Amino acid sequence: MLLVIDSGNTNTVFAVYDGDVLRGEWRSSTRSDRTADEYGVWLSQLMQFIDLKREDIKDAIIASVVPANLFTLKTLCRRYFATEPLVIGEPTVDLGLQIMMDRPEEVGADRLVNAVAAHVKYVGPLIVIDFGTATTFDVVDGAGNYHGGCICPGINLSLEALHMAAAQLPRVAVGRPAQVIGKSTVPAMRSGIYWGYVGLIEGLVKRISEEFGAPMTVIATGGLAPLFIEATEAIHHLDQDLTLRGLVEIYRRNKAA
Repeated sequence: MLLVIDSGNTNTVFAVYDGDVLRGEWRSSTRSDRTADEYGVWLSQLMQFIDLKREDIKDAIIASVVPANLFTLKTLCRRYFATEPLVIGEPTVDLGLQIMMDRPEEVGADRLVNAVAAHVKYVGPLIVIDFGTATTFDVVDGAGNYHGGCICPGINLSLEALHMAAAQLPRVAVGRPAQVIGKSTVPAMRSGIYWGYVGLIEGLVKRISEEFGAPMTVIATGGLAPLFIEATEAIHHLDQDLTLRGLVEIYRRNKAA
């Protein structure tokens, strides 16, 4: 079985795949002070709940946008699962795509993994919107090559910035308001964030498609993606497992090589 690790700025996702079958998935807050032993004990106990043993894991693959966590996650794989993990971004790992960027080394691992997964499942030029700590828009051509995109402040990050910078604005939860015009401060904030992001999505999708010069299929992923797919026709597909499937696909390509 394959241990898949996706370490983002906010959460780290651990998943176990048996071929293409997802056997288990667990999340932990991303903290650079957490040790390999802490992860190992935590993950081993969770695996036991679904009748998996550490010895069942034969291989591992890691994508991380937090460099400080990479050594810890590698140590976890070596010490607790007796495997040398593939790591997205290392020269020996073939992603199977061209990175059409001025500085390919600066592209986040998660964005490239999403591009791989999206090209495998969906047809034609694509835009992948990932609602994470940052909201990213990534462009993939019909051959699966990565062309860059846009990076925007994440929704929760924007809400926190409003609260921190304005003394009279409270923290509010993200949600779809019943109306656009807020009649008090909290509804006005919720409306501005929610419908402002809908406008951001629609505007950037339109501009990216026009600049690319072709109709594009739009896929949304990330924790807050379900909130927005119902509010706009600009998003065609919701795919919550995109990054994990991309890691499985990259593992398969490299092991078959």
